[in-house]
Amino acid sequence: MDAVHGGGAGDTGAAGGPDRRPRARTAHGLVEGRTGLGGAAVFRGVPYAAPPVGPLRFAAPAPPAPWDGVRDAGHYGPTAPKVPYPAPFATLLPDPEIPGEDCLGVNVWTPDPAPGARLPVMVWIHGGALTRGSSAVPVYDGSAFARDGVVLVSFNYRLGVLGYGLFPDAPANRGLLDQIAALEWVRDNIAAFGGDPARVTVFGESAGAISIGALLAAPRAAGLFARAVLQSGAPEALPRERVRTMVRRMAALLRTPATAAAFTTVSLPALLAAQRAVLRRSGPLLGGPAFGLVTDPDTLPEDPLDALTGGAGADLPLLVGWTREEYRLWLAPTGALRLLDRLGPAAVTAARLRSGKDRAAVRALRAALPGAGPAELAGQLLTDRLLRDPLRRLAGARRTAPSHLYEFGWPSGIPGLGSCHALELGFVFDTLAVPESSWLAGPDAPQELADAMHGAWVRFAVTGDPGWAPWDGDGPPKVFGGPERADERPREGAERVATPPALP
Repeated sequence: MDAVHGGGAGDTGAAGGPDRRPRARTAHGLVEGRTGLGGAAVFRGVPYAAPPVGPLRFAAPAPPAPWDGVRDAGHYGPTAPKVPYPAPFATLLPDPEIPGEDCLGVNVWTPDPAPGARLPVMVWIHGGALTRGSSAVPVYDGSAFARDGVVLVSFNYRLGVLGYGLFPDAPANRGLLDQIAALEWVRDNIAAFGGDPARVTVFGESAGAISIGALLAAPRAAGLFARAVLQSGAPEALPRERVRTMVRRMAALLRTPATAAAFTTVSLPALLAAQRAVLRRSGPLLGGPAFGLVTDPDTLPEDPLDALTGGAGADLPLLVGWTREEYRLWLAPTGALRLLDRLGPAAVTAARLRSGKDRAAVRALRAALPGAGPAELAGQLLTDRLLRDPLRRLAGARRTAPSHLYEFGWPSGIPGLGSCHALELGFVFDTLAVPESSWLAGPDAPQELADAMHGAWVRFAVTGDPGWAPWDGDGPPKVFGGPERADERPREGAERVATPPALP
């Protein structure tokens, strides 16, 4: 598996000559990419598994068919079948749709596609509640990582009922199996793109971070990566009946049995229409039926948080964190924040019961957030339950490798969003100049904050140390985008991560 360079008008090869396009030889055939920003070699839409169609719709991923000649890898491949975000979120969260069947592909940005370069590798797993999203979101462009000496890989995986619907006649957690297949592709092929398969860091946000929690605990994923970053998503497995109910509701709408065999005969548009209907009654805060990971003897034998706090993955360094006001993305666009404020103390009580907190915790929260209304208190309580508490539990478990905690505190320029869920993504990827980054961040997001955050992620991938002390089970996380406190200063010898003050 080696890299070569071939002709291509209008492109400059990574080796430096004009009219050259980078090529790399994978285990399945030769691919030809493009030269991107800063001279990085970019390969898009390279298949890591066969198209999941026909009898493979609900099967475990199968190897892709090899090809003769040169396969063009100049454009993103098809996105996994999905339904669009509802109206309040569609203007905030870019989610391009690229039609086609061959949706299980990887993208690679590399500063040096020569075998033997042995560069660190970062593998991105996108979010979207396991029902939306793709690797083609412009904010996820990997050019800045390649600029900084890292090979960046991203990929698609099956979503919704196709990836996570629970059937009696199909393997569970097919989306997770896709992710494992993509990581196996990285192990077997990334050296041809200049990467080191022994220096792989996985990172993901929201459902991507939930997926990484499962990968850390999944026996099949052992040895496929050396470090992990979990952004705003905690390890979890849903009750099997909760996921099965989604399939039954779809089956009722489709008037077909709730089996993979029956669902395979349904046209994809009809399947997605039924999925869209059942998703209207689901959401991160509702607690009802949803598509998600489940415990399963073949893929996820134990609840991942229990497995990880019990010692699984203890030798892998972790970087975990959240945004200060995660809940605002879930509640502000729909007007739910105003509703919770109108409900007053009843909203806080309901959130307290849902989060398992006692009254003393609410009093402490009120003291920490003077002037906070019922919606803010309820939102923070629910964020504790979904993210902060389980991520602290993970980081504080007895481990042989360090865990580093962070909080993203810069508030969006979009009124009402604050430092909401997913806001940190343009900063991590250093893609604030991409127009879609402003959908969440608004105009004039601080580049110096992107420099600091992106730099910390690169340092973690290269050294395992993002630049501040590991969490010792107590104390606050490292804050990005807020005033730095004395107890958050980097330890002696660590490179300081500059943090600008929060905007008013």
